[in-house]
Amino acid sequence: MIKPLFSKILVLSSGLLLLARLVVSPTYAADAAFMQFIASLWPEAQAAGVSRATFDRETRGLEPDYKLPDLILPGRPATGAPSQAEFVQVPADYVKEGNIARLAGEGQKLMQKHRAALDAIEKQFGVPATIVLAIWGRETDYGRYSLPYDTLRVVATQAYVGRRKDQYRGEFILALKLLGEGVVTHKQLRSSWAGATGLTQFLPSEYYKHGVDLDGDGRVDIWNSVPDALASAAKQLVNKGWQGGLRWAYEVKAPANVDCTIGTPEVQKPIGEWLRAGFAPVRGQKLSAAEQAQPASLLQPEGIYGPSFLTTKNYFVIKEYNFSDLYVLFVGHLSDRMINPQPFATPWSASTQLRTTSVEAMQKHLTRIGIYKDKIDGKAGMLTRAALGAYQKSAGIKVDCWPSEAVLQSMSTAR
Repeated sequence: MIKPLFSKILVLSSGLLLLARLVVSPTYAADAAFMQFIASLWPEAQAAGVSRATFDRETRGLEPDYKLPDLILPGRPATGAPSQAEFVQVPADYVKEGNIARLAGEGQKLMQKHRAALDAIEKQFGVPATIVLAIWGRETDYGRYSLPYDTLRVVATQAYVGRRKDQYRGEFILALKLLGEGVVTHKQLRSSWAGATGLTQFLPSEYYKHGVDLDGDGRVDIWNSVPDALASAAKQLVNKGWQGGLRWAYEVKAPANVDCTIGTPEVQKPIGEWLRAGFAPVRGQKLSAAEQAQPASLLQPEGIYGPSFLTTKNYFVIKEYNFSDLYVLFVGHLSDRMINPQPFATPWSASTQLRTTSVEAMQKHLTRIGIYKDKIDGKAGMLTRAALGAYQKSAGIKVDCWPSEAVLQSMSTAR
């Protein structure tokens, strides 16, 4: 039998141990704060039509995932999203020929298998069958890729400590709504690290904005119904401005004296004007008068190296599906390859991609000197490449609009 005095010592020791855990374990305290944060979202969930039973059931035992990218955690380095292939791989690695050829062959077979649904999609939305198939192929390898994350946990964590808290707060509420309405089971609600779910990778808000019940079974099922998933992808493109009968881009050979700094979305000219300036469609194809009248922007994913493209409005519509030039190139080229087996006429160069932190350093320098006014995100997109070219002009070094060690060194010495 334990004596009373000894019992009091044990109780006091236990209390001190608990206090010590609270003091020395930020995770313990942070998780408690996480649960308070989740509980605070109940009024918003209720207003969106989520029942108390659903809210309690789905949030019971919910834990944050602090290993996700794009988080801002006190006392820890900002994680960002450096692992996204779209932003750290050179084009030759991302738009890999072997992968494109494999997916194109499979896409041709799927085009026959789902012919009726794809015909209906083209008729209703004006989006080519090959485009929605290419999105499906890129997003989940035609459904073979198993999405690794619990969607509810992802959107809850991003709402709590992510870089885009307000956006994910809404996604968390709508994920609860999906579960409460029985649209999908919690087990099936798997996603990418950013919370995109289903065969064609939709955020919960995108499901409610763009979901289509094409197979006519009375429910929109982007997880198991290929017709629903592809039609929903098509509707999303249309809702973002897709123009029927318009190509996504034209590969062209740029003139030798091309000014790569004009490769931005803001610089638009009719395709015919680009042609008169010396840009020539590869393989000598002839463009109709209607095609030549379409406005287009110049895209040079590797600066003056590698292929060049004249990008139409539909290019930028696909880019809203995933904000990456390489993503659009992959989807557009895969779509083309389901009809024509030819690869890009100009090969990618053997360029190397700088680390995200190095590109960020460049963007900060370009911002300081007033050349760059976009996001500091470590991603060498169209605006960053154009700004790099403008810097190269001012510094009197080779103008190629590509983030290289030579440019980084030049900026370092200029400070």
